[in-house]
Amino acid sequence: MSTPAATSTVTSVQGPFAVTMIARQAIVNAQQAVIGHELFNRARSSGEHTAASDVILVFATLSHTGTEDLLGNKLIFINCTHESLSGGHLELLNPEQIVLEIPPLGHTAVDEVHARLPILSALRERGFRLAFNHTVLESAYAPWLSLADYIKLDLSILAPDQLAVLVRYATRNSKAQLIAEKVETAQQYDLASQQGIGLFQGYWFARPTLMETRVLTPAQTSIIELINKVRQQASTEEIEEVLKKDPSLAFNLLRLINSAGLGLRHEITSLRQAVLLLGLKKLFRWAALLLTATRASGTPSPLAHTAVVRGRLMELLAQQILTQEDADQAFVTGIFSLLDVMLGMPMASAVRLLNLPTRVTSALLRHEGSLGDLLTLAEACEMGDDSAFDRAAHNLHLTSQQINLAHLQALAWADQLD
Repeated sequence: MSTPAATSTVTSVQGPFAVTMIARQAIVNAQQAVIGHELFNRARSSGEHTAASDVILVFATLSHTGTEDLLGNKLIFINCTHESLSGGHLELLNPEQIVLEIPPLGHTAVDEVHARLPILSALRERGFRLAFNHTVLESAYAPWLSLADYIKLDLSILAPDQLAVLVRYATRNSKAQLIAEKVETAQQYDLASQQGIGLFQGYWFARPTLMETRVLTPAQTSIIELINKVRQQASTEEIEEVLKKDPSLAFNLLRLINSAGLGLRHEITSLRQAVLLLGLKKLFRWAALLLTATRASGTPSPLAHTAVVRGRLMELLAQQILTQEDADQAFVTGIFSLLDVMLGMPMASAVRLLNLPTRVTSALLRHEGSLGDLLTLAEACEMGDDSAFDRAAHNLHLTSQQINLAHLQALAWADQLD
């Protein structure tokens, strides 16, 4: 076998992660069945709750690369600031699954309550459910009360007689479900139940579980280029080329599309399809959030460079012997072939985070099929494995000259991107 003088090598460098600590606490019904979870961002500096921390919480939840889905199929209660309620990050969420917890205002000026009403009404019309604390039962907040799907009653600050009065008022004047929160003893649970409250949250049922969410971070330059392309309303092909430069960027996009929070679970056969499926508006929102929520990283890591070379090599070879759709899938296989190392988890777990075609999954997990042979060939080119090279080349009916030329082209293409 005649291999190119310039070769790429696999390193053990791990891709950079943005890490956010998220606490999740169950909300249960009278039968103690979990109906939802409240999420808390535990990574906020000095515990400050800001619009920026809301963005990071939502993005980390959608993009989390762990083996456990933070969203699952239950309701998710998310604390919001009023400043974040008109933020673009909410457009990336599936409203049917989300309950937005609306805080009271710092003062109860009637004009300010009315001023916030259109935003709250618009969120409800979009399908989000809204939760308020007991202050929504005060006369100053009367315009908001009809929007309440849930009202939380804090047992740590409400005396039994206050609780009784608030429950009666809420039952008569709203259709909201009542949640007793900060339930820490059997006595508090009995008191809330006797008052007719049907949902509960607190240490008596479950303490918050702390989960480390990891988001694989692309190079900041790649994110900025993507944002610029979308703002310029560039063609799908041009946007696809940006995604091809950075495996972390491509992975994050597919992870978003496969997130339960977005509600768009589709099999993706190419990055072009992913762009079309999400649409330019949501793609811009997502890229802007990615830039906000992840730390800056410089040039792509050697690992990412290797994955890009693999993807391009496999694409070029597939174009010679397979269909264009196969070539697209070959590229996807190549750039995701190092996900296990980049994410620090078994490949089977990494693949489950995405909804890839069966052929791509089989190639990644077992090197099966023509895509598997192409992946074996790409790895053989990196490692100088003559026997694997000859075996894969024979299976694909490719000559050494075809493969070496394509490898040189792939290396040059990846170097140009860097």
